[in-house]
Parts: sequence; C-alpha cells; structure tokens
Amino acid sequence: MFSTKGRYALRVMIDLAQQHSEDYIPLKDIAERQGISKKYLEIIAKELVKGKLLEGASGKHGGYRLTRLPDEYSVGEIIELMEGTFAPVACLEKDAKECPRKNECTTFPMWNEFYELEKNFFYNKKLSNIM
Repeated sequence: MFSTKGRYALRVMIDLAQQHSEDYIPLKDIAERQGISKKYLEIIAKELVKGKLLEGASGKHGGYRLTRLPDEYSVGEIIELMEGTFAPVACLEKDAKECPRKNECTTFPMWNEFYELEKNFFYNKKLSNIM
C-alpha cells in the first residue's frame, strides 16, 4: 500500500506539470489547489528536491519547479523516491546480497515476476500521461 506521502508527492508533481511554467510556483498555491497542508508539503518538497526531481528557490519569487519536462518523469521514480523500493522481498532489492537459496527457492520466480510487473507498470507511466 502506498502512503499519503507517495500519493501527495505524485499530486505535487502533476500540479507543477499542469502549470506549464518555468517560473517557481509557491508551495502555498500548490497546497491550496491540492487541499493538502503546506507544512506536510514542505517535507515532501524537500525530499523531491533532494532526489533532484524538483528545484526550489526561496524569496519573493520563490517556490518549486520541475527539473525536466513532464514526459521525462516516470511515475515509478517518483513513487520509489518517496516510498522506497518496489521489491516485494529483500532478495530483489537493489544491491541485495545474493541469496544462498536463490537456485532452490521455489517462490523466487513468482516474486521476481511480480516485481517486474509492478516496476514496469509504474516506470512505463509518464507524468505527462496522467496529468
């Protein structure tokens, strides 16, 4: 299940994409349009900036803007940044140690197939597809 943090991050990204602007958009404007607490969006925006999905500026004309075009963002990268890996089991996580039971594990193919389906679904959806 995805948390509100991941879902709201996606809404922020969609909101910014819909503005069709290279200007910085104040977080209070996004919060009002989305009906989300500005305080909570500050936490989310900070993580999106840290992940290089947004850039922020402070001051009179400050706010946030996308670092790329909407069709250059996958929904998967946004969700994974906020939620963590899509891997359903530890042995499929990035940089996981090779499981000594991998070759004899009867459930590994099933987990791997599910992981690939989920990952491909979200990574093949672009921000521009859902805005």
